[in-house]
Amino acid sequence: MASDRPLLISSPETPRAVEDLPTIPIYTDLAKSGSENPKLASAMDSHNPLGNSANTEPTLNSYFQRSNSSIKSRASRGNSVREVSFDNSGSKPPRHGSRGAESDGFSMSQRELSDEDARLIYINDPGKSNERYEFAGNTIRTGKYSVLTFLPRNLFEQFHRLAYIYFLVIAILNQLPQLAVFGRTASVLPLAFVLLVTAIKDAYEDWRRHRSDRVENNRTALVLGDEGFHEKEWKNIRVGEIIKISANDTLPCDIVLLSTSDPTGVAYVQTINLDGESNLKTRYARQETISRMSQNERMSGLIKSEKPNRNIYGFQANMEIDGKRLSLGPSNIVLRGCEIKNTAWAIGVAVYCGRETKAMLNSSGAPSKRSRLESHMNTETIYLSGFLVSLCTIVSVLAAVWLRRHRHELDYLPFYRRKSYVDEGDPKNYKYYGWGWEIVFTFLMSVIVFQIMIPISLYISMELVRIGQAYFMIQDNKLYDEASHSRFQCRALNINEDLGQVKYVFSDKTGTLTENKMEFQCASIWGVDYSGGTTCIPGDGFSAQVDGQVWRPKMKVKVDPELERLSKIGKQTEEGKHIHDFFLALAACNTIVPMVVETPDPDVRLIDYQGESPDEQALVYAAAAYGFMLLERTSGHIVIDIHGERQRFDVLGLHEFDSDRKRMSVILGCPDNTVKVFVKGADTSMFSVIDKFSNMNIIRATEGHLHNFSSLGLRTLVVGMRDLNSSEFDQWKLAFENASTALIGRAALLRKIASRIENNLTVLGASGIEDKLQQGVPEAIESLRMAGIKVWLLTGDKQETAISIGYSSKLLTGNMTQIIISNKSKESCKKSLEDAIVSSNKLMTQSGVAQNTEGTSGTAGTPVALIIDGTSLVYILDGELEEQLFQLARGCSVVLCCRVAPLQKAGIVALIKKRTEDMTLAIGDGANDVSMIQMADVGIGISGQEGRQAVMASDFAMGQFRFLVPLLLVHGHWNYQRMGYMILYNFYRNAVLVFVLFWYILYTCYTATSAISDWSSVLYSVVYTSVPTIVVAILDKDLSSRTLLKHPPLYGSGQREECYNQKLFWITMVDTVWQSAVIFFVPLLAYWRSTIDGPGIGDLWTLGVVISVNIHLAMDVMRWTWITHAAIWGSIVATVICIFIIDAIPTLPTYWAIFNMMGTGLFWLCLLGIIVGTVLPRFVVKVLYQYFFPSDIQIAREAEKFGHSRESGGGRRGGIIEMNPILEPQQRLSR
Repeated sequence: MASDRPLLISSPETPRAVEDLPTIPIYTDLAKSGSENPKLASAMDSHNPLGNSANTEPTLNSYFQRSNSSIKSRASRGNSVREVSFDNSGSKPPRHGSRGAESDGFSMSQRELSDEDARLIYINDPGKSNERYEFAGNTIRTGKYSVLTFLPRNLFEQFHRLAYIYFLVIAILNQLPQLAVFGRTASVLPLAFVLLVTAIKDAYEDWRRHRSDRVENNRTALVLGDEGFHEKEWKNIRVGEIIKISANDTLPCDIVLLSTSDPTGVAYVQTINLDGESNLKTRYARQETISRMSQNERMSGLIKSEKPNRNIYGFQANMEIDGKRLSLGPSNIVLRGCEIKNTAWAIGVAVYCGRETKAMLNSSGAPSKRSRLESHMNTETIYLSGFLVSLCTIVSVLAAVWLRRHRHELDYLPFYRRKSYVDEGDPKNYKYYGWGWEIVFTFLMSVIVFQIMIPISLYISMELVRIGQAYFMIQDNKLYDEASHSRFQCRALNINEDLGQVKYVFSDKTGTLTENKMEFQCASIWGVDYSGGTTCIPGDGFSAQVDGQVWRPKMKVKVDPELERLSKIGKQTEEGKHIHDFFLALAACNTIVPMVVETPDPDVRLIDYQGESPDEQALVYAAAAYGFMLLERTSGHIVIDIHGERQRFDVLGLHEFDSDRKRMSVILGCPDNTVKVFVKGADTSMFSVIDKFSNMNIIRATEGHLHNFSSLGLRTLVVGMRDLNSSEFDQWKLAFENASTALIGRAALLRKIASRIENNLTVLGASGIEDKLQQGVPEAIESLRMAGIKVWLLTGDKQETAISIGYSSKLLTGNMTQIIISNKSKESCKKSLEDAIVSSNKLMTQSGVAQNTEGTSGTAGTPVALIIDGTSLVYILDGELEEQLFQLARGCSVVLCCRVAPLQKAGIVALIKKRTEDMTLAIGDGANDVSMIQMADVGIGISGQEGRQAVMASDFAMGQFRFLVPLLLVHGHWNYQRMGYMILYNFYRNAVLVFVLFWYILYTCYTATSAISDWSSVLYSVVYTSVPTIVVAILDKDLSSRTLLKHPPLYGSGQREECYNQKLFWITMVDTVWQSAVIFFVPLLAYWRSTIDGPGIGDLWTLGVVISVNIHLAMDVMRWTWITHAAIWGSIVATVICIFIIDAIPTLPTYWAIFNMMGTGLFWLCLLGIIVGTVLPRFVVKVLYQYFFPSDIQIAREAEKFGHSRESGGGRRGGIIEMNPILEPQQRLSR
């Protein structure tokens, strides 16, 4: 059975596998100073710079953070394009780098630690730690409610919807005797039902959270007590306690490591539960604490740490033990939710517990967003409210006139008797409050009668429909990623329909369009390009002999035969020396952890290089392929097999990558008694620290090779080095010690020290790594473009890389004219934008004239691609030039933004959101995409190689970029079409009943009475008509997924808002007035001279309304299923049964009314007349409109059903369905 284990030496005193390796005689004061600063592996003694070796293993306090500064690129196709470049040289460019997740999304760890921001933790003394400071306990609570707070808090949250407050006021008014129209109980039931259903749903979700919390809190861990370690429930763990974690256990809280099973204090952790990354990370205990714990001493000390914050990649603290002050960093803390791997045990002190842990602080969901359709619906709701007020005003005014005209008859009118003659003497007024108050009461009573004009059931119907839509999106196999075995995630249920109206897609590149799986392709070493072209062949793979076994890298890399031959020469020649140093830098300057994996062959082992950065993995695998195989890594040294000779290098210091420097460096003590610093980073940061006076020819050659690599779409890194003498190392060591223990300004000091040592470098060369496009990306972008969606690429890559990716992904085409803006001052940016706008307009005008001359009808000009860099955006997004950029970009077919920072990505999205009504979508996979995802109307996270930060901040998550096509073109189209129709239908069905009640009031002396029974009024929106609209909104399909994918322009119906707009709303209201008049007047005229009572004709009206609105819905159903049949026809049957039950209750005024009515033929004749009168006109208009003015959807439906083209205009010609043009907003309005 295969197993993984770290390639570490068993003990620093007995190296075993490396006992015969050459070692560097380190400086004599290392033994005494190593414990004072375990981040150093050696120190210098100016009196004895080269002493004997000391067996001391230091702790490497490294800051593990993803290196995402590498230049990201992709292979370019050989297209010939016209290019308009606006590249003006100006003043010195400003600093515009992004700190990504470290600067904005996370707060504390990237700032400096001060006394006000710190808290004191007494090691192994939780009582004292919690005596002065109110630290959180380790109990977690993700539930929102408790038994006592559920009812008030849940009701408070639900009544944030103004419609609920409206219905609450209506229910309260109906409780007043003067305004009682319906029964007091019946008037409360609709609102109570909606509140109850939502409360049950919220209670169930919260119960599940509480159950999960209970399981989590009752787990146990080993905690140090008076008699050693004993089990303790997680919820009882306190800050300051010492905890022991075994292999494969999950951490109960955030701990600072004190000791591990490894003598060097290293521990391997997996953070997949925290950020989704499965690669192992290394964390370290300080040497001072390792020795104390190994001697079983009662350890005590003080930790001064930063306050709790969300930055999972940062940590600042100091630890005082025995009067010594030690610095602590991100590599010394292990967070709650992480698992210990390949380490027998680890011991640490709890520093953050419960809700203060970084995992809990990051557990907040995606920001709440509101769908565009729901926002438009609120406008129509205001219109309906105005309608409601108008109807009530009409009724109250007519009532006032009627009361004035009949004021002398009010005393004895039987239906409006004003005087009560029960008492002897002068009669008193009976339920009459005077002419003025009667008008007011009539208005309020009318509001109560017409209350369902605002459909309260619509809100809960929308929630249920969105849940159903999300279920089908999640279950769609076209959105299932087989590589990662992940399904589509719907993290925000309230914007499903927005997927059908997207106009702009803003995409990241690395990990979004590309796989983020790097393959080393070529290198430039000492001015020589070893790309090799077609001579690169898959190598057999370099192997090393270790303890009688053959160890090979797990992944094979293509090698250049010439470079492989030269790498074997060693340092015998000048050329061989540079190649040796280059690959040594690739193998050593990283944070990769080598893991050995067993194979079926007991004599063969595979080395799996684990690391947080795919770039570093690719470089280490490349170094191994050329004979520089990294075998072991401890906290203080590394072992590299160099062409069969194992050599040990002491890691004397490490400066991890950060977004300011954009590079990392390692200080190595080499076997030849030299100390060297190796540096690698982005070209923009490396060439500023290269010694340009000693090797200008090499620098120029390397720059040219970098340009070539980028043009081929390769990610590039520059590698440099220099030797350190004893004086330089001594100065660095002293400064590093002071900076590491500084209380204020530590991060800035460490960056400054790193910059001092990372200078005057000798350039060794550059590497080229290929990041392949994901499967189906070019086809997906082409489909999106055909659907009228503009795709913008926002990347941190250099310009050549962005252009190359543009061609390979079909974002750029050969017939596009490129406008390039790259400036270094505000004035040059302004001039470039002005010139670019003129050029763009000129191109479009010339193309339009040419098209008109040729007799074509298209309005589109020559496609223009805008390419702009981050330096220019610094000035443009400052405010004054934003409008000019918008005017230029909106006319371009494609926009590529290169070298952009995370906040600039969000700024580009905001540029479009603020100036257009178009729907925006942002898609990315990394922490640097979070701000862009949250800014866009729809945010999609790719669950890829860069953790789960983007997924956690997104509205939807999926595995591949190509899934965007079925998500938008199929599910987005369906969701928008269904939801738009459901909203209109809900307005329609309620308005029909309201107008029927309005007609009735006009014939009852404006007394605001209702012919519909109280219970039928309550059940109308709940039982009679609610289920069919929900079922249709979940299951109905106007077109099949195959047709929608085959004809992307069909997506334009959502962009043109064809399914829901104000025109459709007013047409629906007009149809509502007609249908309500038919339903009311047909029975009224039929029974005009009869003796039928109000409840009897009220039941007939109820049945007429329910049957009409359900047949109306059935006419619009486009794809029937047995569920649809059961819902629509079952609702009519359910209505009849409910009326039977209501009329069979003797205590109700409607007793036996329906049975008396149904016994006559006139009843059935009236029902038939109602159906024909309401449905037939709509049917005729619909047929005529679809025949003479067919929409794209109608044409596609006919083509899908009949399989042939329509011979008349508007059909298909030559097998191609003619689509309506997708217009810009201005063109849409002009129409």
